[in-house]
Amino acid sequence: MMSSSKFSEEFKRDAVAQITERGYPVREVSERLGVSPYSLYAWKRKFAKASCGEAEKDTEIRRLKKELARVSEERDILKKATAYFARDAK
Repeated sequence: MMSSSKFSEEFKRDAVAQITERGYPVREVSERLGVSPYSLYAWKRKFAKASCGEAEKDTEIRRLKKELARVSEERDILKKATAYFARDAK
């Protein structure tokens, strides 16, 4: 078996994805890739911390998109109201 420093970040992420996204058991991935289960669990913890920040960003992006849609709608209503009152003022 190779030490964990010999594996690229991409390899580690792909190995973890097989467990977390595709649902393969750790033992099966470990045997297939020639990586110790301990390394897989360590990589999983490492990337879980990184993805936690990503989840927070995704939540903030969704919130901002909703706010942008609301503000855009309000702007459009105000444009129509301005045009309406400008027409009546003539």
